[in-house]
Amino acid sequence: MGLPTSIKTLLRGGVVEWARIEFKTTWDPQASLKTICAFANDVDNWGGGYLVIGVSQQDDGTPAQLVGVPPEKIDTYLKNMLNACKLIQPSYMPITEVAEYEGKLFIVAWAPGGSTRPYSSPKHIGSKQSSRIHWIRRMASTIEPTVEDERDLYNLANNVPFDDRVNHAAELSDLSLPLIESYLNEVGSSLYREAASMDFSELCRSMNIADGPDEYIKPKNVGLLFFSMTPEVWMPYTQIDIVELPEGEAGDIIREHTFKGPLHHQLRDALRYLNNYIIVEEVVKHSDVAEAERHFNYPYAAIEEALSNAVYHKGYDSREPIEVRVLPDRIEILSHPGADRSISIENLKQFRAVSRRYRNRRVGEFLKELHLTEGRNTGFRTILKALRSNGSPDPLFETDESRIYFLTTIYARKSSEGVPNTTAATDEVNERRRAMLRYLAKHPSASLSVVARELDVSRSTVDRDVRTLKLEGRLRRTGSTSNGAWEVLA
Repeated sequence: MGLPTSIKTLLRGGVVEWARIEFKTTWDPQASLKTICAFANDVDNWGGGYLVIGVSQQDDGTPAQLVGVPPEKIDTYLKNMLNACKLIQPSYMPITEVAEYEGKLFIVAWAPGGSTRPYSSPKHIGSKQSSRIHWIRRMASTIEPTVEDERDLYNLANNVPFDDRVNHAAELSDLSLPLIESYLNEVGSSLYREAASMDFSELCRSMNIADGPDEYIKPKNVGLLFFSMTPEVWMPYTQIDIVELPEGEAGDIIREHTFKGPLHHQLRDALRYLNNYIIVEEVVKHSDVAEAERHFNYPYAAIEEALSNAVYHKGYDSREPIEVRVLPDRIEILSHPGADRSISIENLKQFRAVSRRYRNRRVGEFLKELHLTEGRNTGFRTILKALRSNGSPDPLFETDESRIYFLTTIYARKSSEGVPNTTAATDEVNERRRAMLRYLAKHPSASLSVVARELDVSRSTVDRDVRTLKLEGRLRRTGSTSNGAWEVLA
């Protein structure tokens, strides 16, 4: 049975993090079973991992030497793996493939995060008195969990991430074979050669985008997101809205564009639009230098990573689109919900975001296979590097205490004359926020809809201003939503 990725991808790294790959020279029942069990528990919602047999491993978890598995041992190893995995409780079985690379054979076992965790396996195989351990992964190591880790596992037992859940309202026929084949071909999966001839339900099981007994097999949400032409039918507002405000928020001109379809298609289409119509290159020639100076109002790499991160981390059970607002001085990318609580607001301000657990363990896998996003916890560094290399201001990352939203603001670069194109728009925004504070000081019980009408701006603009003023400590809401009041602090 084929895998939804290639042996070349696993050996080269970059797409699947090294912490999610365990290399073994030979089949070792004791150590390998622990690793498969740990991947199945997927305590951090990373999406499980891969066990590759036939490769020696360095201390840092990267491959050392491609040893290969002797052909005469392939069947023996596979049978031993099958029998060993029967010791995992509840029942769990990885997806395996015999792969060929550089003239050698390797056994690859894909162990995605299971839906009936926590899983356990014997601490010592062959001992009837052996205790059972809920093995977990920490970095590139398989370890015995602490008491706190055990508590986490049990809390996660009935909390399968939304993207990895079965969608009972959809049918297997809602998944598109051409979309699946196109994806498999693009990522170089060995499944591509088999896709047209194998049973469709078996193909979907192999990719882990469908689950259930044969008489009631249903697609998973991640399958509908990537391999249905209309994912919004099952997950409303699965789309990217680009709103252009060339005259600023107080202007009369608004251009709206909506991108729908399979998740990777809408992301690529939205990025293509931004690259073609919003990003502008400026070339400055100097008389004393042969080579011209080139820069952009917005570096594409920063926009690509910021929007890809929004797609990666969006809550697809939330009825809110991803909104990209293009203003004269900045681009704002808004998604819901906000950052994980393991990331503090103070760390966001300092561009430090190391999330322990991920909202979508499967969406990230597909985006990385397609090279639409980078490894975990690398997004901020990628955005910062692209902006600073372009001479652009640093970005702004915002969330609220309730973690309802996440807002990334990327500011336009100064023009070649050294005149910031942000000044007029920034003054306009600051004056509007001051007017809002003055109004709320006089009318503390006013609703935000009334504030929007009084200031002659949209409700969404008022919502953003209120969030910013709260973060800045200039505005606070006291009391309940219906009977509370606004308190102006500065």
